[in-house]
Amino acid sequence: MKLLLNIIHFTGFTFLPCFGISQNVAQSKIFDVHLHAQKDLNKQFDNFKKYNIVRGAFSSSMDNVEKYRAESKIKLLFGLMFPCSNGIVPYSGQKCFKDGKDFPDVQWVRQQIIDKKINFLGEIINEYYGISPSDSVLFPYYKLALEFDLPVGIHTGGIGPGNLSPNNNPAMGDPMVMKGALRRFPDLKIWIMHAGMPHLKSTMTIFENYPQVYADISVIANPDITDKNEFHSYMKSLIDAGFENRLMFGSDNGDYTKMIRAVNELDFLTPEQKEKIFYKNAERFFGDH
Repeated sequence: MKLLLNIIHFTGFTFLPCFGISQNVAQSKIFDVHLHAQKDLNKQFDNFKKYNIVRGAFSSSMDNVEKYRAESKIKLLFGLMFPCSNGIVPYSGQKCFKDGKDFPDVQWVRQQIIDKKINFLGEIINEYYGISPSDSVLFPYYKLALEFDLPVGIHTGGIGPGNLSPNNNPAMGDPMVMKGALRRFPDLKIWIMHAGMPHLKSTMTIFENYPQVYADISVIANPDITDKNEFHSYMKSLIDAGFENRLMFGSDNGDYTKMIRAVNELDFLTPEQKEKIFYKNAERFFGDH
């Protein structure tokens, strides 16, 4: 029988063919907390509609932020990506900021927040820059995040080849190195991007000690990058430890069909837990931003 490849929209749900599962899964709305710019912006927006992505958290160069702000067809939150090695975004090589600097001016950031042009800080790409997320150079920005109650998304885990960041330091991708910042700013609302994988113990330690810290599952839910069995095991450990309310869906521009299916194939998750991961946890974490 010919495989059904089309997506059927019905009563606000997207029905995704989940091959290998006995029946299709009704996919409710999704909050994608890890978005970046794509060359074909219209295709990206079409995919938002196709996969019922109704909200998102976007970070890129400031030029791209302004472009997406003007053209977005869904409710996007906009972040501030830094620090930038040689002033450029990893992989794409675009200038992070118009002045070409590695770090944004703190007073400029404050005004951007006041003007509601920045809704969160992130992606904080300290690992690419080669410094700890607990480096004091980041403290003025964390102080602003606390003052204005902004979430902070910090890159964790590994980094890919061709990243254009000569001083990158993979050791800085372990969530445990956040502890210094969290000790100094214990109320800082952080989300651990890529869920800290492969550093499960570190991620769980941070979760256990700081209840305001969440994580997104971008990259680790992408079968083109992470082995399906490893994703299954990692997620099961987090769920069994009681962290179902702290995990959020993020694509990092991965293939939505594959990534949504990867979550839906986690047979230990209830429908209610999947709904939390796809939307409700992010809605609570980001609040009214």
